[in-house]
This record gives sequence, structure tokens and C-alpha cells, in this order.
Amino acid sequence: MSILQPELPGARILDLFAGSGALGLEALSRGAAHCDFVEMAPRSLDAIRENATSLGALALMQLHRADALRFVESLPRGAYDIVLADPPYHQGLSAQLVARWIRAPFSRVLSVEHDQREAMPPGGVTRAYGGTAVTLYREAAAADDGGGSSAS
Repeated sequence: MSILQPELPGARILDLFAGSGALGLEALSRGAAHCDFVEMAPRSLDAIRENATSLGALALMQLHRADALRFVESLPRGAYDIVLADPPYHQGLSAQLVARWIRAPFSRVLSVEHDQREAMPPGGVTRAYGGTAVTLYREAAAADDGGGSSAS
């Protein structure tokens, strides 16, 4: 999150595969204006609501019970400033998400957490933290890449 800190104040955030909502709530605590959380599991949605309530962040968020990849299919270019995603590892979801973003960037920045051994589409900058990696993609890089390719 510290990498994105300068871009967070006033930003529109999308937290995909939100789980407990930790990423989006952290962004809100650092000055983001709004966060949409996308998660399928009812228990996770309840946890996000409870966490947001305890932090006083309910007015700054919206919950969506939806499949994350289907949710982004209908997003227009530039719908969000920053997208934070933590898909389940080893299912190819990270690469699928990035491939969709490269075709039509729905945010200026896409941050994807993944297993460091997972192959990711080109165009991002990856930082490893133990067995976990975070790859950041920026809209200008997607336009320069000409469409990118998908990896599994």
C-alpha cells in the first residue's frame, strides 16, 4: 500500500476478491474517497460490513456480491482510479484479470497480489514478499503494450 500512497487521497478504489476487505479499508484509511468491494462469500461480505462499521467507513463504501471477473467485464475504461485484487492463488484468475484490464483498462492502476511463481502478463512491475508477489500495472503501460498476452 505504501507504493500507492501518493495516489490514494481522493481516489476511487475497487477491491476485487475482497475477503475481509483489508485492502480497500486500508486504502480508505489512507484517504481514498470511496471503495467498492466485490466478493462472492456471504460471510466475507458480513466481515467487510462489520470491519467498515467499526472503522466508521460505511458511508465511503459499497458492497457487491458478485464474481469479480464478471463484475469487471462490464466496467468502462477509467471506471476506477485504483483496483486492488487478491484472487485465490493457482487458479489462473490473476492472469485472467490482468488480460481483461489490458484489453480495456478500467482503472489507472491495477495491483494484483499473487503467488510469486505464478506467471503474469507482461507490462507490470512485480515486487516479491516471501512467497507472495504484488504486480502493479499502470494504464500508460497497457496502452504502450498494444494488448498484452495472457498467461496461466
